[in-house]
Amino acid sequence: MIAYITVGADDIARAKQFYSAFLPALGYSQEEYHGDLSYIPPSEPGTPPVAPDFYVKSPFNGCPASGGNGAMVAFDVGSQSQVRNLHAAALAAGGSDDGQPGFRASYGSHFYVGYLRDPHGNKIALFSNDPSEPGRDG
Repeated sequence: MIAYITVGADDIARAKQFYSAFLPALGYSQEEYHGDLSYIPPSEPGTPPVAPDFYVKSPFNGCPASGGNGAMVAFDVGSQSQVRNLHAAALAAGGSDDGQPGFRASYGSHFYVGYLRDPHGNKIALFSNDPSEPGRDG
């Protein structure tokens, strides 16, 4: 099980604006510790969270933050409309588009995804894979 995911950021205020545009809508609570950000997934009282914590931090080695080539963090947002809405909110909060919401031919017929880059270049996917919603083929 993945316990947590960390992405680097040189400007924590810009990162907070970006991630706070969509993670609270997914139930994540935001905390700050020593100037860094922690987004804690929802869980039932007395049970451990199912999803990993998501951290946004200044790199410990003091070098500039950068997005890893081929690295990506994906969030299951639950519905196609939520993919579109949260993708738009993240763009308005300082992100850049890396693939408009829609179906991709190389994935399953119900996999609906939008791709973004946060202000520091980290790649983020917002997706839904709900078989009760319309699929790519009809």
